[in-house]
Parts: sequence; C-alpha cells; structure tokens
Amino acid sequence: IAQKEEWGGISDRDALSKPDPCVLIKMQSHGQWLEVDRTEVIRSSISPTFSKVFTLDFYFEEVQRLRYELYDISSSHNGIKEADFLGAMECTLGQIVSQRKLSRPLLKQGNTVGKSFIMVRPSVTLRSLFLILLSFPLYSKSDPFLEIFRINDDSSLQLVHRTETVMNNLNPVWKTFKTSLNSLCSGDHDRPLKVQWECINPKYKIKKKNYKNSGIVILNQCKVIHSLIVIKQVFDCHLFSQVAIDFTASNGDPHNSCSLHYIHPYQPNEYLKALVAVGEICQDYDSDKMFPAFGFGARIPPDFKVSHDFAVNFNEENPECAGIQGVVEAYQNCLPKLQLYGPTNIAPIIQKVARSASQEMHTKEAMQYFILLILTDGVITDMADTREAIVQASHLPMSIIIVGVGSADFSDMQMLDGDDGILRSPKGEPCLRDIVQFVPFRNFKHGSPAELAKTVLAEVPNQVVDYYNNKGIKPKVPSEFESSRTFAP
Repeated sequence: IAQKEEWGGISDRDALSKPDPCVLIKMQSHGQWLEVDRTEVIRSSISPTFSKVFTLDFYFEEVQRLRYELYDISSSHNGIKEADFLGAMECTLGQIVSQRKLSRPLLKQGNTVGKSFIMVRPSVTLRSLFLILLSFPLYSKSDPFLEIFRINDDSSLQLVHRTETVMNNLNPVWKTFKTSLNSLCSGDHDRPLKVQWECINPKYKIKKKNYKNSGIVILNQCKVIHSLIVIKQVFDCHLFSQVAIDFTASNGDPHNSCSLHYIHPYQPNEYLKALVAVGEICQDYDSDKMFPAFGFGARIPPDFKVSHDFAVNFNEENPECAGIQGVVEAYQNCLPKLQLYGPTNIAPIIQKVARSASQEMHTKEAMQYFILLILTDGVITDMADTREAIVQASHLPMSIIIVGVGSADFSDMQMLDGDDGILRSPKGEPCLRDIVQFVPFRNFKHGSPAELAKTVLAEVPNQVVDYYNNKGIKPKVPSEFESSRTFAP
C-alpha cells in the first residue's frame, strides 16, 4: 500500500514564522512503536502536502497499527531529536485501505484534540504473495540452509530469503515461506532469480573425478496468490460480517466459573476472546460497522421456546449491533435472560445468512459479500443439514468461519473444512468452492489473539476472488494490473 499524507491547519504558534513540518510513520511491533519511514521537510507551511510516499506490505488477516507523528524542525539543529512535537494520529492500515481516504484530527500531548488534521490517501500496488516449498537432498552430512537472491538492474545480487537451518539431515525439507512479489522481483514476473539448483563444490570437482554434485535443490511448490488484487476487489464490494454464538447447555451454567459463558470480572471468556480477535479485523472492512449478532440453542423470552437463529439483542427486526463492542455488550446483556438448552444446530443460522446472500446474488452488480463467524463449543447435531446448507451457500457470496470453543472433540467438524477434500451434501452434491474455515480455539489459547485471527481469516480473500471468478465478475483494479494473466490463486 502506497500512502501520501496531507496536513491541514497546523497551529502557527510563532506569529513571526511558520513551522517546517515533517511526518514520521511508525508501526507497532510487539507493543513497541518502530519507525518505518519519514517524509521530506516542507519549509514554512501550515497546510503541507507531502510528496514522499510510504510503501507498506498489507495483510488482510492482520491488525497492523500505525502512528503518524508531526514535528516542526524549524528550531532544531539535530533533526527529529530536538524538533517540536506537534501531535500524532493512530489508526490501522486496514482502516486506511478500506476507506480509501482517511482524515483524522491531530492529537496533542495528553490526547487532546487540536485543530489540525491529517489526511492519508492510499493506493494499491502489486504485492502478490509468493509461496514456495523446497527440498534439498544432500549426499554428505551437513547443516544446510538455502538462500534466494534477486538480480537487480545493475546485475548485483540482493538477498530475498534465507531458510532455517536443518541440522544433520541428508534430505532436508524447509518450511514453506512467503514473501511479497515486490521483494522477490519488483513485481516483474520475468526477472531472473539466483537459486543454485545443482549444488557444485568447485574444490570437490577438481579433486574427485566422478564428482557430479553435492546435492540438488527441488522446487516442490510455487504459488502466486494475487492477495492484494483480491483485497482491492474486496474494497470495491461491500463486506458484511455477521456473528452466531452457541448458547447450548453443554457450555455450562453461566453463573458457574467453570462455564464457557462465565463472565469473569477481570478477563474475557473464550467466546469473547475469539469474538474480539476475529471481529476487530473484520470491523475495519465492514461497510457499515454494524454487526448482526445471532444466537442458537437456547430458550428465549418471553415464551422460552428453543431457537436456533434468534437476535442476541432480542430485536428480530434489527439484530445489528454497533461494532464489535456492541456485539460484546449485547452478548453480556442477553446471558442472564436466556435458558441454555440445545441441541447444537447450526444449519438454521447458515440458511438465514444465505438468504441475505442469495438476494444479493440476484442484483445487477452483486457487490456485497457476507462473512459468518460461528462460535460453538461442541460437535453439531445436525451434520447432514449443515452439509447441505454449506454446499448451497458455496454458490453464494458468502464465507463461513467456525471457531470451536472449549475442550470437546472437534474431529467431526474438520469435515466441514474443505482443506482435506471436497465437502459433499448428503445427496453427493459437491461444494462449488471451499467457503469454510474451522479452527479449535484451544490451539491458540496460550498464544496471541492475532494468531487466531490470522489463521481463520487468511483464506477469506481467495474465497472472495473465487466467487467473483465463478460469476465472471472481474475485479476493478488499477490499469497497472491489466497485464496480470489471471486472478485465480
């Protein structure tokens, strides 16, 4: 993502001179703000437009936090270190890209809002992901690693990637890795790479008459995924996220601290952790920031009949909540009013969202796409109906993310995820495309919430592009992408 900045109405504190503004851009990493780059200095300006472009790799499935800091260096002789701090703005890269033009007020010391503002304009550049899997059999003991270099315009070599070292292994297989196409070859598909496929040791070649090589590099897999072209397509359509929460009795009494629905005064339960981790990322791209939230498997007031698709805010006419925080509040407010019951049926909620997606599919432009996040604690009891619902939904602009909460045996749930084969309906009809991603929360219980979000959302961009490719709808991409031969992964 390339970004340009404009600042408006910088406070002119010195009546005799105007500030000489400069902007630093920082990205948060492990809780620390690290400088990425900085703009040029514009002399004597209270409304500067900076020509410097910041280029950042953007990942849909991650929260990438940015901070823009504005300084006046007119009185500084040692650059930023002694410059006057004028204010800052924080946001996520996802917010910038999804809004296309982000304008925010400048916050001064103590987070007080000033009169100045910043405007950031993004543009998408080609940053496809290059996935590569290599194996490297050797014929002598070694601790091998592999380096891949790009060949620059001046014929110099630049290191692109160095694999991990595989200790004492004659047939090592390195982990799959990804790098941007820009880093790999500046977006040039015809630019050569230097990888020594047949490994020749010059000393051995001289000494040994029958010497052929010391090993062979084998490229097992290479995928070019147009992930940012996909993202561009996502932004040209409207993304709508919806949430469904399991309120069956197997979760345990919410008043009991052992319950998966227990509301602890100091730390969120697993449902809330999963909801916030995934929902915060979806929120940046959701068109209206309103999340319809549903529940299933509970007896609900006033007649306390079992429902498998009720509104968590109990407003069936308008189940939407304002942002993920609104979903959290609705969830906490509804718990005391419900009777957790059962069974664990998720087909009704999939069919409910599918009806909305089906209506969109029949519109002229069909530029709305739906993401359904299902949080459940156990193996579902309507597997046949669920398989049928998913197969039918695979024809619609829709993706389904299922997060398994708790310690139940989720082995049967893996069948719904098409990674190990094509899911079929009970009648044998196959899914048109893979739209389900299932992840047990316990795999991330002791890790970062960002890792959970990254895992469950990583497939969404390709699922979106698969849908539009199947419908014959081409993404609206900048002219520089017209030479791209295909948008399929």
